[in-house]
Amino acid sequence: MEILEQIDSLVWGPAMILLLLGSHLYLTIRTRFIQRKLPSAIRMSLINDTSESAGKGDISHFGALATALAATVGTGSIVGVATAILSGGPGAIFWMWITGIFGIATKYTEVFIAIKYRVIDAHGTMLGGAMYAWDRAFKKDGKTPWYAKFFAIVFSIFAAIAALGIGNAVQSNAMTGIITAHSGIPAWIAGLIIAALAAVVVIGGVKSISRVCEFLVPIMAVGYALGCFIILAMNAEFIIPAFQEIILCAFTPRAAFGGAVGSGIMVALQYGCARGLFSNESGLGSSAIIAAAAQTKNPAQQALVAMTGAFWSTVVICLLTGIVIVSTLLAHPDAVSYVAGHPTLSGTDLANLAFQHVPFVGAPILALGIIAFSFSTILGWYYYGNRAAAYLFGSKGIRVYQVLYVLATFFGAVGVGNVVWTISDITNALMAIPNIIVTLLLSGIVARETKHYVYQHHMDEESNDPIPTITSVQS
Repeated sequence: MEILEQIDSLVWGPAMILLLLGSHLYLTIRTRFIQRKLPSAIRMSLINDTSESAGKGDISHFGALATALAATVGTGSIVGVATAILSGGPGAIFWMWITGIFGIATKYTEVFIAIKYRVIDAHGTMLGGAMYAWDRAFKKDGKTPWYAKFFAIVFSIFAAIAALGIGNAVQSNAMTGIITAHSGIPAWIAGLIIAALAAVVVIGGVKSISRVCEFLVPIMAVGYALGCFIILAMNAEFIIPAFQEIILCAFTPRAAFGGAVGSGIMVALQYGCARGLFSNESGLGSSAIIAAAAQTKNPAQQALVAMTGAFWSTVVICLLTGIVIVSTLLAHPDAVSYVAGHPTLSGTDLANLAFQHVPFVGAPILALGIIAFSFSTILGWYYYGNRAAAYLFGSKGIRVYQVLYVLATFFGAVGVGNVVWTISDITNALMAIPNIIVTLLLSGIVARETKHYVYQHHMDEESNDPIPTITSVQS
């Protein structure tokens, strides 16, 4: 276990943060600060048109976005924020927010590439993602170079494993913990219920998943946000001091809450960036897989819609969670004393402590938020793992992966060990390497076509990119 933890620290260390954050900044420049198109992108994301005039694809703009958000807005949006505060201090919230802002450009670029190089399988289903970009973008004389095939396979392997762990077992474990604590239902019964519900949805395929996510995501996100606003109204006098604490701790080496939680500029930067990158998934290449199934006239349309996901998950949801926790700690010195007296406190413990200090509404908001976010993440990440398994093993591998996924849901619910979390955390990080490489290599094409579609106002123009039909997954 110690070796795995060392590997985890290495892959999520300064090199990975520099790679991802540096890519965010570089792609922001290459796309001419595509973030300025966020208002129009949000308007586009609300369109749920599934007619032929919407373009080629299997699901609507909103369906693809909702499924991606379902996978992205998970326990990381609550527990991940608390972990960042506990380890890096309140200043980590500022750096999480910064990664969300600049990560928008990376999200746009990787989705643009996924749609440009997507394919259709023998059943008429749209497929895309980093593996297909590697397969198609570097072909010469009809053959994919060995290095491109290698990176495509590596990305798919890590995606399939990460989906079973962080996207599934860890989420069902979080749900079971909340359900058991509040109802007394045994973990194995809760696990059976969660696994059965997940099975019903995932067996129905991408359209079933997107329909559930279209319904669930707006309700859970708006409900959680309203709950946070209620808490902030109760903590009204501490909101401005909370913002001041966040900004000061991000840029000055001060002891946060009297040294009860992490402090220091570099520590805040490291944990804020790591948790921010984990929460919005920009650069991991995961959400590009579902975006490739969207109905769109050209890559820029869905890329703009998809980039709003980084905004909602990190810039809005994570920021709200952070302000709630910091303002509550400021409002309740006894909570700070408790944190100071328990150095082994986890991010989950800190989140529970902060929300439970808000009478009547705090505990229910936390419980319902974790249950809804975790279940939606299980659904969204299933699609990612499914597509990765299909790329590796063909359509015959899908049914096997479905069985493995449902089993992982149950076993995660009854007790997932730290080993599972650590292994899947490692594979989650390693997904980013082949994805970021192909994203950077193809960023020039994205920049050129973005200029045409977005900045020269050809957003309704049909793309002439070919969408080949493949007879076998790795053909």
